[in-house]
Amino acid sequence: MAVLKVIEVLSNSKKSWEDATAKAVKQAAKSVKNIRSVYVQEQSAIVDGDAVVEYRVNVKLTFEVK
Repeated sequence: MAVLKVIEVLSNSKKSWEDATAKAVKQAAKSVKNIRSVYVQEQSAIVDGDAVVEYRVNVKLTFEVK
């Protein structure tokens, strides 16, 4: 039986929500091993004038505890 743990991570990107999600996984993988999945819980964006200037995500990462 595997034991799984879930952590919440916030991330941002100037490009897209997808890029912010990828950054969250990449950064978390530096200290968390065996990441199994990522669930995008919330998306938001910062607007300046008439343009989106920053994309933000709140994700839940699931990983196996060995």
